[in-house]
Amino acid sequence: MFKLLFRSAFITLALYACNASAAVRVGEPAFAFEGVDTQGMTQRLADYRGKTVVLEWTNHDCPYVRKHYGAGNMQKQQKEAAAQGVIWLSVISSAPGKQGYVSAAEADALTQSRNAAPHAVILDPEGTIGRAYGAKTTPHMYIIDEAGTLVYMGGIDSLTTADPDDIPQATQYVRVALQERAAGKPVSMPVTRPYGCSVKY
Repeated sequence: MFKLLFRSAFITLALYACNASAAVRVGEPAFAFEGVDTQGMTQRLADYRGKTVVLEWTNHDCPYVRKHYGAGNMQKQQKEAAAQGVIWLSVISSAPGKQGYVSAAEADALTQSRNAAPHAVILDPEGTIGRAYGAKTTPHMYIIDEAGTLVYMGGIDSLTTADPDDIPQATQYVRVALQERAAGKPVSMPVTRPYGCSVKY
């Protein structure tokens, strides 16, 4: 029992240490980003005041991203979120010449071929938005509430592997957080460990 309590306390402290060192912090206003999407439209966080926003950092060449898209997990969660009125924005912060960098047309082709359903895909080749949020991995997930406050940051789920067979056994952190918010509850795990490939700034 003591070991279990000690481990739980250690994990909690580690998570809050991660939160404290991040560029943005849960419970505080999210960075008011502005970026151009694959359609040439400017996407501003301020335009979605009054709505919940999910940010998903992505890199199509990353095996951890392929895990979730190949199994349909990411697309399913995107569609579930859209049905709840949530704005889901995928962000590509790979720099030119680095793994995962794509043109607008290539990004749109990926969205279509994977049957993905983000509200928009933002191109961030200079890494401005990624660095402002402290995005470290692909995927790295953030949830911003209707008032513009960051309420979740971390992994998409609890099993930090590239094996799609692990998805059914994992706790789907983003899905759970959105369900809790829809039920009027606070997010029970607001900070979790992100995992995946490093963002290729």
